[in-house]
Amino acid sequence: MSTPEVPMLHVIVDGANVVGSRPNGWWRDRPGAARRLAGKLSAALTAGPARLAEALGREASDEDVMVHLVLEGAAARVEDLPTHPQLDVVRAPADGDTAIAALAADLTSEQVLVVTADRELRERVRSTGAETIGPGTLLRALPG
Repeated sequence: MSTPEVPMLHVIVDGANVVGSRPNGWWRDRPGAARRLAGKLSAALTAGPARLAEALGREASDEDVMVHLVLEGAAARVEDLPTHPQLDVVRAPADGDTAIAALAADLTSEQVLVVTADRELRERVRSTGAETIGPGTLLRALPG
């Protein structure tokens, strides 16, 4: 459980932005790209949530990390995503940016780290007190 000294770390991942940051043919198979990203996040959490936090430049215990993968469009409709108890898949009803900004605003009493390269979204979530990092930092922290 999080303590008053070290609040829970919530990592909110802009799935479309992270997947789109690498020109690896993801556009030919958006559901597959969502599965692969969820699988890598799940594997990183299985290997050690605290290690993932450290790779992202944050401090947290294994129990105090929660990753929220926000998916939109075709990716949000994928049912057979890899799972982990500390991986929350958020299926945006409309655009992912609105869902991400709302989630960041809801978590203001915790540490919130949003993974996106979208400049406008970065400004929106920073206004709620969230911090941001780019997709490359997350991708380097993930296995495979």
